[in-house]
Amino acid sequence: MKKVRTLVCLAVLSTLQIAPAAAAAPEALRDAVRKAVVTNPEVQARWHGFQAADADQETARAGYYPQVDVSASIGRERLTRPNTGTDDYTHRNATLSLNQMVYDGFFTKSEVARMGYAKLARYYELVDASEGAALEVVRAYGDVLRYRELVRLAKANYVEHKQISDQIGERAGAGVGRRVDLEQATGRLALAESNLLTEVSNLHDVSARYLRLVGEMPPEALGDFGDKLAAGPLPANASEALREAFNTSPALNAAVENVRAGQALVDSRRSAYHPRVDLQAYKAIDHNLDGVSGRSTDSVVQLVLNYNLFRGGADQARLRQAAEQLNQSRDLREKACRDLRQTLSIAYNDSQRLVEQLRYLDQHQLSIEKAREAYRRQFDIGQRTLLDLLDTENEYFQARRAYTNARYDQVIAQARTLNGLGKLMSALDVARDDLPPASEVGQDRAGIDPATICPPDAPLPLQVDKAALLADTLREAGGAKR
Repeated sequence: MKKVRTLVCLAVLSTLQIAPAAAAAPEALRDAVRKAVVTNPEVQARWHGFQAADADQETARAGYYPQVDVSASIGRERLTRPNTGTDDYTHRNATLSLNQMVYDGFFTKSEVARMGYAKLARYYELVDASEGAALEVVRAYGDVLRYRELVRLAKANYVEHKQISDQIGERAGAGVGRRVDLEQATGRLALAESNLLTEVSNLHDVSARYLRLVGEMPPEALGDFGDKLAAGPLPANASEALREAFNTSPALNAAVENVRAGQALVDSRRSAYHPRVDLQAYKAIDHNLDGVSGRSTDSVVQLVLNYNLFRGGADQARLRQAAEQLNQSRDLREKACRDLRQTLSIAYNDSQRLVEQLRYLDQHQLSIEKAREAYRRQFDIGQRTLLDLLDTENEYFQARRAYTNARYDQVIAQARTLNGLGKLMSALDVARDDLPPASEVGQDRAGIDPATICPPDAPLPLQVDKAALLADTLREAGGAKR
């Protein structure tokens, strides 16, 4: 007996020692997420959008550089002059021209800034799509594990009901059991078969979702989540999580950059009210110009000012359009903030609530398991009815099913919280090798001030004082008796 206790103690100590290592995400999950963020079509579409935005900024920056053109022509011309007759000749021309913008009302500067902010917005949208794909893979991975376990529980539940049904059938056939008991057992067996079929169908559906996200079927060997995805703790409360998310959430950062791009568009539209100054230079070489035989050259260097006086109201309309688009981007930023505040508050509350709920569900399934074994022994000696036995079997199955669902829901709630913080991929230690940091893309602001967007307020979870609740109930019951 002493030797058994020693072995148990050593097993517990070894479990405690390996617990931190077991908290890391399984390698199969990291591989699945890595494949999704590299090959998922939605993420790849965002990647190409980011690349296109980078090319757009280079296009806008070209406005700072001179434009150089070469043109050449050759053709037959006929020139008719009064009192001199008509001449037919071949005219050849070659022209080299240069145009350098000197002042354009800060149009080029505003466009370069606008395209830079748009590139940052596309960058954060790419990060958000990658985070979203990672979350969906975590959900699918967890659901495959969940329904594989639920199928196993449903199989065991079916076997138990089948054995009880056969036992009752033998009793009824021998004349020592009632026919109604057999009907009741047959009905419960049919329910167990239906439960098994449901779980098998659910496993098929989540496997198809995994295939869509990752591009391959889930392997037979999937590492378990453990109890958490990352070794680091979550923020202390929902308000702290929101304050952190306002600076790290890619969705909110994308909305902020869209607002900055909208302001730069307004500045760009205002340039139409300024004059434009260009430095122009060209040299033309002609043969037989205007019918004069021989070679002619024309060289020009000049400053050209152009100031539009009337364009039919187009400039004013474009400026008004840009102002409305800026207001639209501000409204979408407000929406992104409110959406983040809701989803992160719910995810954080779920991740905390399910920890406590798991303790109660575990206690429930352990208690039902003990009651089930006791009822089975009492049924064998005639102290319990068939209905008692079947009820405990069904309750045991539902208790184990509820515990399994809550266990996976709790880890997925952690993933949803990390996704709201924009840190799910870093928690899984997964990254795109071709994705640069935001500072290299052009991020030049320190962060987001929540006071300028929306306050990081989260509803406080309701705390139930169970002792006070019970005391109030007993007090009300006592008053009613009097």
